[in-house]
Amino acid sequence: MRKKLLLLMSGLLAIFILAACGSKTQEDIVKELNSKQKDLTSYKVTAKMTLKMGTDSQVYDVEIWHKDPTFYRVNLKNAEKDQSQMILRNNQGVFVLTPALNKSFKFQSDWPQNSSQAYLYESLIKDIVADKEAKYTETKDHYVFETKTRYQNNNMLPVQEIKLNKKDLSPAVVKVMDSDRNALVTVKFAKMKFKAEFDQDDFKMEKNMTRAQIGMPAMAGNNKEEFTVKYPTVNFDGTKLVDEKEIALENGKRVVLTYDGKKSFTLVQEQVKVKEASTTFIEGSLVDLGFTIGAVGSHSITWSHDGVDYMVASEKLTEDELIEVAKSVQAEAVK
Repeated sequence: MRKKLLLLMSGLLAIFILAACGSKTQEDIVKELNSKQKDLTSYKVTAKMTLKMGTDSQVYDVEIWHKDPTFYRVNLKNAEKDQSQMILRNNQGVFVLTPALNKSFKFQSDWPQNSSQAYLYESLIKDIVADKEAKYTETKDHYVFETKTRYQNNNMLPVQEIKLNKKDLSPAVVKVMDSDRNALVTVKFAKMKFKAEFDQDDFKMEKNMTRAQIGMPAMAGNNKEEFTVKYPTVNFDGTKLVDEKEIALENGKRVVLTYDGKKSFTLVQEQVKVKEASTTFIEGSLVDLGFTIGAVGSHSITWSHDGVDYMVASEKLTEDELIEVAKSVQAEAVK
């Protein structure tokens, strides 16, 4: 009996030793990720991105293309509202395309190097490698890292959880959380294709604008319906709405909201009319607002969404506060 017990214990010990030898440390995974990034020449991947704004959630289909070293194509589409927007980086610069309005914006920007990007694989690797205090756990199918983010408004979204597939270290799920650990951005990735092949003009602005418009329903902004005025939900102590002006335009209207107080600002909303293709140069930094892409400068932030152009201008707000106001405009606002 004692001999059998010793044999059983010996067998279990061997299993534990083998299991221990098969597990990887955090340092092992970081080293592999570093190596993976150096060998990363190109990839294609699709994902579902869910944004939580107040009690509301919006889901976007995201298609990401990357070709080494600096070519990117990120197509974001809200299927429910039939809206799409594209971030494109090629050797001419960084562009934000809004196909439904037949317009594009050009930035002089080092995007995506200057900030975390929850849907870009190499950005996730950079976040993991850069955070020497990152937390690490392991599940049956995933390596899980909890890291700090590198967002411009880091105080709003300070931490993220990154799940990597054990098989090939590709991203599985990313959750970007607020200071209370509520997931405000969740990205679920489909299968990733490494060493993807691209045509020579796949990252050209004109081709992508034309391709995005094929099969698109009547372009937004052509209808005569008045847009719904939106009000920011952000609450700066003592800052209140003191004036609302409506200005009639030839094809719609412009609404100017004035907020007064220590953190005073002006919010302008204007219905967009579809026009001939145009590219506007933007002086400012490209910022991902989640539901759309904006341009932020020292005293203003601009963006387009659902056929409406928005601008927040203020001498009193910091860039982080301008971004905070812009994000809150799309939540369930109350006048």
